[in-house]
Amino acid sequence: MDELKPYAVFAETVAAGSMSAAARRLGMSPSAVSQTIRALELHVGVTLLHRSTRKLTLTEAGERCYPHCRRLLEAAQAAVDSLAQARDAPSGELRIAAPVGFAAHIAPALAPLLAQSPQLLLSLLVDDAMIDLIDARIDIAIRVGLLADSGWIARRLCEFEMVLCAAPAYIERHGLPESPHDLADHHWLAFARDAVAISQDGNTQSALNLPMLELDMYGAAGESQRISVGVRIASNNLVALQQMCEQGLGIARLSHVDVLPSLARGTLLRVLPQWRFTPIQVSAVTLRRDGEPVKVRAAIEALKKYFATLPGIAPH
Repeated sequence: MDELKPYAVFAETVAAGSMSAAARRLGMSPSAVSQTIRALELHVGVTLLHRSTRKLTLTEAGERCYPHCRRLLEAAQAAVDSLAQARDAPSGELRIAAPVGFAAHIAPALAPLLAQSPQLLLSLLVDDAMIDLIDARIDIAIRVGLLADSGWIARRLCEFEMVLCAAPAYIERHGLPESPHDLADHHWLAFARDAVAISQDGNTQSALNLPMLELDMYGAAGESQRISVGVRIASNNLVALQQMCEQGLGIARLSHVDVLPSLARGTLLRVLPQWRFTPIQVSAVTLRRDGEPVKVRAAIEALKKYFATLPGIAPH
């Protein structure tokens, strides 16, 4: 890149009208500007400028060369402006990856930011698989639950309260559990990642053998219970799990914020509402923190602000 500097100095000198004016713009001394242009002339073997005590005049070769050098300066300025825009104003494409069950929150969370930033584009990848941030060029990946160790940066957005739910039709057929110990006698729906296969002697086996869900529950008086329940239906999709729960196929542990509309409609009922679970952490994962574009910082702040207003979110 050093070989381009003399051309930039030449273009700045012509645009400024004098070497002293160019020197002020470039933060150089007038003699350094003169020496740079003279070195360029010696290198290319032609004279670019006629010098006098009062003004500079382009030679024929200089007139042919100058428009190209001017475009070089304009391209450099455009590069500087684009970086400043990325630093100072949300713009360009924002690529977010989110689980299927979380995708419904993206629109209301980012709508104010998108409305205020007309130069910002959004690409939302909805997938329950762990999308690789580098391969998919992801700016922000939403992760729910414990995070695997990696070199990526994770920032907590919120914590989801988890609640037990069942459809009225299921409760009518099987009765309402009155204590955690009653839960083992019921049909269960579970997120596939939470269900493990346990043999009758307590040893973990393959996923084909007796999938179980362990529930650590905490009462209002500080008491705790660990209950193991058999899983009848497992799914890697939380939306599908909630739909099956609403169809009366069993009890499920679901995110409180996600089931609030169903609870309000009466398509789901709370089971053992006096018992609590450890909240599930929701994080925004990025490749790095230093030098990240303002669009990423603004999106993360928008997500945090949105979740801070929702019911069913655990207090920090």
